[in-house]
Amino acid sequence: MPDSRHGHTQLSKHMLTQFWISANSCTPMIDTHWLRPFSDVSALDDLLSRIHPTWALGRVKARVAAVIRETPDTRTFVLQPNRNWPGSVAGQCVQVTVEIEGVRHQRTYSLSSDPARSRRIAVTVKRQPGGRVSNWMHDHLQVGNVVELGRPAGTFVLPDPAPDRLLLVSAGSGITPLMAMLRDLHRRAYAGDVVFVHASRTRADAIFGEELAALAARWPALTLHVHSSSESGRLDATALAALVPDHTARHMMLCGPEAFMEAIRAHWQARGLDHLVQVEHFGIPRRATAPGDPVEVHCLRSERTFRADGNDPLLLEAERAGLRPRHGCRVGICHTCQCLKQSGTVENLLTGRVSSEPNERIQLCISRARSDVTLAL
Repeated sequence: MPDSRHGHTQLSKHMLTQFWISANSCTPMIDTHWLRPFSDVSALDDLLSRIHPTWALGRVKARVAAVIRETPDTRTFVLQPNRNWPGSVAGQCVQVTVEIEGVRHQRTYSLSSDPARSRRIAVTVKRQPGGRVSNWMHDHLQVGNVVELGRPAGTFVLPDPAPDRLLLVSAGSGITPLMAMLRDLHRRAYAGDVVFVHASRTRADAIFGEELAALAARWPALTLHVHSSSESGRLDATALAALVPDHTARHMMLCGPEAFMEAIRAHWQARGLDHLVQVEHFGIPRRATAPGDPVEVHCLRSERTFRADGNDPLLLEAERAGLRPRHGCRVGICHTCQCLKQSGTVENLLTGRVSSEPNERIQLCISRARSDVTLAL
């Protein structure tokens, strides 16, 4: 948003806002058709964007301020959001909306920046084989482009106050929320003791590798271990225990591929220490549950009925049937796919909870049908 030195642009926005307020305060006896788009928030946002690309009444828009090459297949996009950005907590994620060939696409990414730097935030994106959005961002998103952001979300955040002894463990792109935590702890002069263990295929693939090494060299509270699987094999619970002998006495923040996290978390569970582990899921964890039976899903708004095999998330089942429900992260974080279930029984694939409550809101991406279901979809 331009500062007060740009008086004419600030005045323009003020005038348009006053038009919108006036239009919405008119009585029904007055024909306000001529005031459109001033009485339509979406249309007014479009009009504001013509004056300045990041202007909006309530939507969060952000200009790309820098693109940083972290590894051959990873980029950090530094974003400058407008004044609608509410701020975030280290470890949270944000939904990013981009337009590709005229179609809006949403994906959810962890914020990798120190949350105190709210005027400059960052998401770090790894190129995914066949990834529609990640590949487009790598190939086309440039400084000066504008994207739309959702509100920060997620509960993968450090306890408050932070424990005296921390263990941050990541693999691959799972490092992104932990990097935000580490930057936050360093800025706040964290007085405890933190061990950071990051696993990557090679040392050249270690995201933020140089920054981590420099930070460990000047910050006595930090002990860093970068584990290269090409040199030392996969990082498992045994290897982690060897790197961090007091690992069971630390509060652990864990993020990475599901199989990697399951193996390490099982080590804590076997010792009754699962309460010391916080996990961020970038995919739906595998659950040892019996497969469901074929069911019928009735969609009221679209007036469609389809059969589901009862094994996969309802989002995937609906897409197979030709429907296009709104969605973002696909792993239960962003709530974009939330939908009213009017009747039927569903299982939450993250928690295992089975519910038959009528008229409850469910997330399609993490819910599978356990009976015939009626959705307001």
